[in-house]
Amino acid sequence: MSYELSSLLAAAATIALIHTVSGPDHYLPFIVLSKSGNWSLRKTALITFLCSIGHILSSVTVGLIGVAFGIALTELEAFESFQGNIAAWALIAFGLVYFVWGVRQAVRNKTHQHSHFHRKEMHHEHQHAHNKGHIHPHVQQEDKNVTPWVLFAIFVFGPCEPLIPLLMYPAAQGSFWSLALVTITFGVVTTVTMLSIVLISSFGISFMPVSRMERYTHALGGATIFLCGMSIQFLGL
Repeated sequence: MSYELSSLLAAAATIALIHTVSGPDHYLPFIVLSKSGNWSLRKTALITFLCSIGHILSSVTVGLIGVAFGIALTELEAFESFQGNIAAWALIAFGLVYFVWGVRQAVRNKTHQHSHFHRKEMHHEHQHAHNKGHIHPHVQQEDKNVTPWVLFAIFVFGPCEPLIPLLMYPAAQGSFWSLALVTITFGVVTTVTMLSIVLISSFGISFMPVSRMERYTHALGGATIFLCGMSIQFLGL
């Protein structure tokens, strides 16, 4: 392995790690949706993995098309910037809609208290919510099925900005194996970092006593995704 390739692979791994850790959109949506949707760790890992692969392959496709047709790096970066804006706004819209839906669910699930009087002057009180008994199971199932697909679509459309410049150098040298190794290195580090952060955080949150906040989990999840999208769009995270 040449010194140039070794340096390029080291740069790909380092950039992938920094890019993933510094971008809250790479892990926060999965953590909050896993909690609000009561996903298992296995389901959380699968959805995170698929979104990561889709996120990377979409940028690889753009990069390879650019290389094949001789499109300048500045033009590719401009296209990815446009994609990034659309993906950020999509994340903002998704978070806002999910937040509104979560607030509606929280209001409908508000518990209230009834007193029951019995013979011999005995009575008792209990709390309950009417919403859980009236929402059809297939509606809840549809919500759980749609959410991961929305997140997957946003990640596939959203660009992985640092990857294309990394691909351009080995492609310009005409080295297929260098191109493949750079792509694989970047993809593996990105995916492993995402999975590590998401699974460790989700596992840790599962031990937190949040029973009092349980009916607000969807609203909190939507608010977190909304703020995540806002931070990407306006703070450049």
